Amino acid sequence: MEALESFFSSINALVWGPPMLVMILGVGLFLSIGLKLMPVLKLGAGFRLMWKGRTGAESDGEIPPFQALMTALSATVGTGNIAGVATAVFLGGPGALFWMWLTALVGMATKYSEAVLAVRFREVDERGAHVGGPMYYIRNGLGKKWAWLGVLFAIFAAVAAFGIGNTVQANSVADVLQTNFALPHWVTGLILMTLVGLVLIGGIKRIGQVASALVPFMAIAYVLVGLVVLAINANQLPNAIAMVFTHAFSPVAAEGGFAGAAVWAAIRFGVARGIFSNEAGLGSAPIAHAAAQTKNPINQGMVAMLGTFIDTIIVCSITGLVIISSGAWTSGETGAALTSLAFETGLPGFGNYVVAISLAIFAFTTIIGWSFYGERCIEFLFGVKAIVPYRVVWILAIPVGATINLGLIWLIADTLNAMMALPNLVALLLLSPVVFRLTREHFAKERSLGVNQ
Repeated sequence: MEALESFFSSINALVWGPPMLVMILGVGLFLSIGLKLMPVLKLGAGFRLMWKGRTGAESDGEIPPFQALMTALSATVGTGNIAGVATAVFLGGPGALFWMWLTALVGMATKYSEAVLAVRFREVDERGAHVGGPMYYIRNGLGKKWAWLGVLFAIFAAVAAFGIGNTVQANSVADVLQTNFALPHWVTGLILMTLVGLVLIGGIKRIGQVASALVPFMAIAYVLVGLVVLAINANQLPNAIAMVFTHAFSPVAAEGGFAGAAVWAAIRFGVARGIFSNEAGLGSAPIAHAAAQTKNPINQGMVAMLGTFIDTIIVCSITGLVIISSGAWTSGETGAALTSLAFETGLPGFGNYVVAISLAIFAFTTIIGWSFYGERCIEFLFGVKAIVPYRVVWILAIPVGATINLGLIWLIADTLNAMMALPNLVALLLLSPVVFRLTREHFAKERSLGVNQ
């Protein structure tokens, strides 16, 4: 077991090393420049399209554009927003939050491009369902000679889903519920298994309905409580923001239980945890957006890019600023325990329960969101017949994840997450001319019609 863990540790250090982080940021920056910063400049238009897309007006696709975004957000707004941000700050210092922001800003262009390609190159399977994602836009956009790259993505994603989107989430919920409510791990596992099973029976339409109900509620509630804590810590907020920018470019000395961190640590953990949280570049979110009821890839891309903005610029920022302004970042705690301590410092006797409940709901929606991603990847590899067996194994894995030590599983999942990104980033670069052309044509047509988004 130690040999296996050592092997994956070496691979993990390689795939999450400087080349990968440079590639993720580089591709995002390249797409941002190629799109002339459109994702940032058209942010307001994206929110208007999201609001209009609450009901599906067009026949193509299975779920309304809003539900497609909520399904994607259900998979991204999870432990990364609570434990991931805390880990980034613990290992990289306050400056890590700056690099999370930067990752999100360029990641908006990445997420936009992924969704545009997902809708443009999606297919209709034998059940009449619209299916898409990196494996399809690699095969249909780059041609059959590149199909092997799509197969690699599907394999990495289908396996990684059991870690990052299933067992790790179940284990996080079990830990936090036992700590705060003395609920045994196995009870949490059985409850989660039952709830997820009931949702998955209904397929993507049920997932979309549950996600569109839970995600806005949980995100807004978490942000509001976070804002209350920030208001309580208002006198420390200017200093906290100053530290974010200062330590993004200068080392941070050891303080209290914080061991100190170089600038490289802030960059590495800020970018890595940012990608872990918003998944821009991983290729997971376009699988959900491919199911949207739309005939316009550009409109869905503009809705999709909001996922990165909401996840990182809003939700992760709240977590990070609460941790830094409370002073908890020097306590020596890390992960969800650090976030709990920060909220508890501002709201004694209440804050830790907010984090516990938020984490439980976040993790539940992540499990149902990632189940859909894994299911689509398995369908791509083995056909429709593999969907039901995959769902059964997915549901049975939940109580296992809730009750065992996940050190090795987390390491393998984190490694495969990075390996998912490689085929997707290559495809985004090679297909970027398609994204740029479709975007130019869309906005040129709007200008000629006098439409102002």
